[in-house]
Amino acid sequence: MSPTLEITCRRKSSASGVERERWLEAVMSNRTLISIVDDDEPYRDSMRKLIMLFGYPVEGFASAADFLRSRHLADTACLVADVHMPGMTGVELHRHLVDAGYVIPTILVTAYPDEVVRDRALKDGVVCYLSKPVDDHHLKRCLRSALRPGTPIEENS
Repeated sequence: MSPTLEITCRRKSSASGVERERWLEAVMSNRTLISIVDDDEPYRDSMRKLIMLFGYPVEGFASAADFLRSRHLADTACLVADVHMPGMTGVELHRHLVDAGYVIPTILVTAYPDEVVRDRALKDGVVCYLSKPVDDHHLKRCLRSALRPGTPIEENS
């Protein structure tokens, strides 16, 4: 069992004014867009459908580059990303977003769990690190925690 994480959702001041305004507007209006980044199309589609069943709006992306180029970046309230993808990995995407001034609560999923990667990702602020196939109830708890800062998660993987 991992320690409980406190989730924070804030925007560093280094981002452009327009991006910052859009991001603050999204946060203040309680938007709940979940963005999924996974190169495995069938998995991405099934994850999209599951999260929609939970009642959240969802957008899916085949790569980190597609997500970063999208108009949905500023509207994303939570990111669900695969750890192992060609190009930029989920871990690298999370770091890139933080370095660019976006602190989007991130849930990483992987078919190849690795304790070293998991521990580093959680230290870097990732909300949850989940093994595929993802347990529906655990994913729901992680999403709830990511979207409601301060909500504890009993377990992170």
